[in-house]
Amino acid sequence: MHKSVLLEECIENLNLQDTSVIVDATLGYGGHSSEILKRVENGFLYAFDQDQDAIDASDKRLGKIANNYEIIKSNFSYMTKELAARNIHEVDGILFDLGVSSPQLDEKDRGFSFHQDAPLDMRMDQSQTFSAKDVVNTYSYQDLVRIMKEYGEEKFASSIAKGIISYRQEKTIETTLELVEIIKNHVPEKYRREKHPARKVFQAIRIEVNHELEVCDDAVRQALKLIKVGGRVCVITFHSLEDRLVKTIFREVSEVDKNLRGLPIIPKEYLPSYKVIANIEPSKEELEENNRARSARLRVIERIK
Repeated sequence: MHKSVLLEECIENLNLQDTSVIVDATLGYGGHSSEILKRVENGFLYAFDQDQDAIDASDKRLGKIANNYEIIKSNFSYMTKELAARNIHEVDGILFDLGVSSPQLDEKDRGFSFHQDAPLDMRMDQSQTFSAKDVVNTYSYQDLVRIMKEYGEEKFASSIAKGIISYRQEKTIETTLELVEIIKNHVPEKYRREKHPARKVFQAIRIEVNHELEVCDDAVRQALKLIKVGGRVCVITFHSLEDRLVKTIFREVSEVDKNLRGLPIIPKEYLPSYKVIANIEPSKEELEENNRARSARLRVIERIK
């Protein structure tokens, strides 16, 4: 069973009431949503996901708890639009869990894992045509280096990119393990021993295929506008790029304009509308139980005016 990361901390920080209207922007396999649904008996849960397998599994799971929920098959970047279509213009809480769910990683054919052989895919939304295979086989040397550096913080990006370009001149790169082999052959022996050498490259390609950072930036900003006064946005991130992005957005909206900071009295209309509530890492117990929680971080912000 997929274990939801920072589950108790999320539930606690969402400040759920019996009548709360909550959005789970990343339904996945329903771990967080199940716990939310149990606590909003007279409220409502809207959950977003674009992965049909996850939707089917979660629908069964949530249906056993209650029926005051709706699963919306859409990317969370359409949150405002999809909720407006249901006449919902403000909510009490929004949760994002930005990790790839364990079943997606474990399901061999999805191509997210560098441990199993599978077609190079990595699409979160399987109705999308653009996949990891397109990135690896059509991107220029410059673009490969750029995404590996930007999205994977990979220090051997240029050597790996050269390896990819030279390999694909002979044949198309089709599978995950084919790509892993190329990566292994283009990094130093010592680097191979430290951690899996393909980890950062696979992360970078996955982010590129699914436009994860642009989508995340846009959706978190939408969430801040959708939240009522007293409402909270909780975001769980799993790598430093996403965490930095969320931290920056939260800082922008919760700090007084630097030009006004020295004033003895700051006019009300210039005070921030949001307040950062928490920045939480998994407990020692959770890390022992769930290895996938090791890089997770939960940031929480509240609308105060």
